[in-house]
Amino acid sequence: MPDRPRRPVGIFGVPMDLGQDRRGVDMGPSAIRYARIELALEELGLEVTDLGNAGVPIPEVVASREEVRHLEAVRNVCSEAAQRATAIVTDGLFPIFLGGDHSVSIGTVSGVAKASAGARTGVIWLDAHADFNTPDSSPSGNIHGMPLATLTGHGPPSLVEIGGPGPSVHAEDVVLIGLRSVDLEERNLLREAGARAYTMKEIDAYGIARVVRQALKHLSHVDRVHLSFDLDALDPEVAPGVGTPVRGGLTYREAHLVMELINEAEIVTSLDVVEVNPILDVRNGTAALAVELVESLMGRRIIDLPR
Repeated sequence: MPDRPRRPVGIFGVPMDLGQDRRGVDMGPSAIRYARIELALEELGLEVTDLGNAGVPIPEVVASREEVRHLEAVRNVCSEAAQRATAIVTDGLFPIFLGGDHSVSIGTVSGVAKASAGARTGVIWLDAHADFNTPDSSPSGNIHGMPLATLTGHGPPSLVEIGGPGPSVHAEDVVLIGLRSVDLEERNLLREAGARAYTMKEIDAYGIARVVRQALKHLSHVDRVHLSFDLDALDPEVAPGVGTPVRGGLTYREAHLVMELINEAEIVTSLDVVEVNPILDVRNGTAALAVELVESLMGRRIIDLPR
């Protein structure tokens, strides 16, 4: 695996809220930047380059007569994100993608997987939702509920093929952590696909440390791991400024422990931070928390002790 903590970082924003009904997550990249993510990473000794944003139309100017809402516009944005993701990885940077709703991951994950041609890419999906709906199963038709299914080859063909023919990742190389809101048909699709899933029940019963270590062990065979982090994995009392809050999520310390354990494993090679909604936030606290958690993932420790 690459020496991830020392790799220079490339930040790229995908300010898109076309994948859902509720407005505001398009301002997520700005909120996270305002919370000084670049400075925080530089203080860890990392070289950081902000690569700007993808071009994203606003929903009011996008015609959406498709069964899947804003399908063509989402495809266009995710195609650009995929191209930029491939370039960032090829340039030797550790990519941090700032969303935007979770549909941006269709582009980011397919792009980093394409850049790793010949290498196997795994995914840790840290989220309250499985995001494993298809157009046939989705109650809403919103694409932010479909990205993980799409990445594993079960979505609209125009989205599945963004990273090239076939799925961008194999379902058996996917681990979901923090689930607590999954549609009925989505459960069946997830089970049939063969992805590994840990709900809040497992976290409550066994503890977050055991769950994370099992997840990391499950992905020990892959060459690269992309962490797709939806802030709604946390309880809304801790992170109120998210697109689709669900009660009963990770606590503040559990979330930090997830990141700290993943950092120690030196397994993650790219990152999404998505679904920050400043409209629903309190004094940009959720964006500031997102920056804290990225710091923990990238190596910030309470104290450096000899090993």
